[in-house]
Amino acid sequence: MSEFICVIITTSSQEEAAQIGRTLVEEGLAACVNILPAVRSIFRWEGKIQDEEESLLFAKSQRNLLGRIIFRVRELHSYTVPEVIALPILGGSEDYLRWVRESTEGSN
Repeated sequence: MSEFICVIITTSSQEEAAQIGRTLVEEGLAACVNILPAVRSIFRWEGKIQDEEESLLFAKSQRNLLGRIIFRVRELHSYTVPEVIALPILGGSEDYLRWVRESTEGSN
């Protein structure tokens, strides 16, 4: 299993995305968070189809920090059931992945 992950998080606004992203980086839970300010999300919620504009975060981190990331996002997020899913990073630049590890080591 990959040591590194990309965590995908959606938020209701750019401001919420920035707050969550900054917190994850400041606390060493993510090395970097990219924010796409506007994505259109179509989903089922409470039996109805929703069509909403959201912001999308991509947080690069280590797999062993995922539980803490989920906990922290749930504390900060406005949604009852926030999307927080992790995908394995199967490979990449060795220098970049070393930087991800070094940037999050203090949180292990």
